[in-house]
Amino acid sequence: MSNANLPREIISNVFWLGDCLEQRSKGKIYHSYNSAYLIIGNKAAILIETGHPKDFKKLDEQIRSILDRKNIPLKYIFITHQETPHAGGVGRFLNLYPELTVHGDISDYHMAFPDYEKSFIPMEVGDSIDLGGIEFVAVEPVVRDLRTSLWGYVKPMNLLFPGDGFAYSHYHEDGHCGMLAEEAKTLDLFDVSAVFAELALFWTNFVDMDIYAEKLRSLILKYNIKSIAPSHGLPILDIPKTMPKVLEGLSAPYKKLK
Repeated sequence: MSNANLPREIISNVFWLGDCLEQRSKGKIYHSYNSAYLIIGNKAAILIETGHPKDFKKLDEQIRSILDRKNIPLKYIFITHQETPHAGGVGRFLNLYPELTVHGDISDYHMAFPDYEKSFIPMEVGDSIDLGGIEFVAVEPVVRDLRTSLWGYVKPMNLLFPGDGFAYSHYHEDGHCGMLAEEAKTLDLFDVSAVFAELALFWTNFVDMDIYAEKLRSLILKYNIKSIAPSHGLPILDIPKTMPKVLEGLSAPYKKLK
C-alpha cells in the first residue's frame, strides 16, 4: 500500500524515505518500514540504507526530487549491514550513480558486485565522512542483525541511525504511516516492538536484552544523541519519552520464555 506521506524532512536536511510493508501477526495487519534516509550537506549527500528492492522505484523518485531541489550531488551510501531490506538496492544505485562510494563493513560486497569493487570503502568505528557542515560518523552497533552490522550518526544534529535497533511496526488503520513515533498517539510501542523482536530478531528470544538496553543507554549518552532514525520503525525525536517503551518491547520475548 503506497504511502503518500514520504519523503518527509524530519530534521533540517534529513529526509525520511521509503514505503510501508504489510505483515500479518496475531490476527492483525502490521505495517513496517525498510526505511532509507537522505542527508544533504553543503558539499554532498549521503544515503543511509538502500531500502527494500520492492521500493527501489519509489526511492529513486524520492531521492531525485530532493536532489534536484537542493542541487547537491549524491556521493555516498552507508549501509548498516548486508541484509536485503538494507542493502538490496546497492547494485541499482551504483548503476545510476557510478561515482558513488559505498561505506560500512563491506567485507564481501565486491563478490556480489565485482565490477564496482573500487566503489566499496570500509568503515570502522570512529571513521567519518564530511558532507560539508554535516559529518557522518560510524559507531558501534549495540544490536546486531549480522556480524558485519555497523551503526552511524550525524553531527551536529546528533541523529543516530541504528539499523535494526529500535525496530517496530505500526498500525496503518490508525493513520500511523509517515508519522514520527511521538505523533502516533495510539501506537502501542511495547506490543509492536515485542512482535518485531520475536519475529525478525529471533536471537532476542534467548538473550537477556536488559544488558543490551543498558548498552544502548550508554551509547546515547556517549554521543549525546538527540534523536533516532531506525530502519524499521517510526523516527524518534523525543528519546526520554519513546525509548523506554521500545526497549521494554525488545526485552519482552526473552522474559516471556523465562
